[in-house]
Amino acid sequence: MISEVDEALTALLRREAVEDVTVEIVLEAPNREWTARRNAPTINVFLYDIREELRQRAQGHIDQRDESGRVVGRLLNPRFFVLSYLVTAWTARPEDEHRLLSAALACMLAHDALPADLLTGSLAELGRPVPLTVALPPPQDRAFADVWTALGGELHPSLDVRVVAPIRPGVRLPAGPPVQEPPIVRMSER
Repeated sequence: MISEVDEALTALLRREAVEDVTVEIVLEAPNREWTARRNAPTINVFLYDIREELRQRAQGHIDQRDESGRVVGRLLNPRFFVLSYLVTAWTARPEDEHRLLSAALACMLAHDALPADLLTGSLAELGRPVPLTVALPPPQDRAFADVWTALGGELHPSLDVRVVAPIRPGVRLPAGPPVQEPPIVRMSER
């Protein structure tokens, strides 16, 4: 699921924010070693945090049915995870970085969810929207300066992008055999 979100985000940026094919879109950690090797205009989409969205957790299961409509198994409800990305722009000049970052911001603000045509694999199969938020205030337990400190780099203009992606636990519960006879109700006297 994570790689599917990575692909959808980078495809969205490529399609709607970056017209110049010389601009790279990468997923690497923007640490000191990476910034020293960078030699082309780049938008970096770095996944820095993954947390379960507990408010969306649902109990129960979803019935799987065969062609005749008979329940043949049950799948646990999907669980939802917030994938937090640090999106930065890197060029030789700050003005160009700001233009790239502005294009990325405008692109993502135009969508409440990742576009359905960019979803692949399990994200497409579930058929649910994959919400996207950009530039919200950080949660109280996290500061962006802490992310930069952990990366060993200097603070750089960035967008915090959060995607809430569903993932279905790989647990399939078997269904009992189909009922083939009508129920029998017996009453007894006391």
